[in-house]
Amino acid sequence: MHCRPHFPICDGSHRANCVVDGDTFWFNGEKIRIADIDTPELSPPRCEAERIKGEAAKSRLLTLLNAGKFSLAAGFRDEDKYGRKLRTVFRAGNSLGDALIKEGLGRSWDGARHGWCQGG
Repeated sequence: MHCRPHFPICDGSHRANCVVDGDTFWFNGEKIRIADIDTPELSPPRCEAERIKGEAAKSRLLTLLNAGKFSLAAGFRDEDKYGRKLRTVFRAGNSLGDALIKEGLGRSWDGARHGWCQGG
């Protein structure tokens, strides 16, 4: 029987199954970048508003991943330039990235990062 993993927030030593930020997590020892969204940066945030929204996105992704079984789907590219696996995360046919977008914690990924700070 396959158990679903429990995801904590990543710390300095734990990197098997954990959440880095709103669009990046470790799963079975592989770093996964959610391919269909972009969330506010936390390393480092460019302003306090970005940090607050980024922390909210990280917390929400943690909740979503821990809510039940999910599947990962590869897209056009297997990895990004940082060696992260690019995957869309689905539960019951719905993208978890779409949930973050609907809640205002992410944007559709269009190939470029856009600021989350006022006026930019």
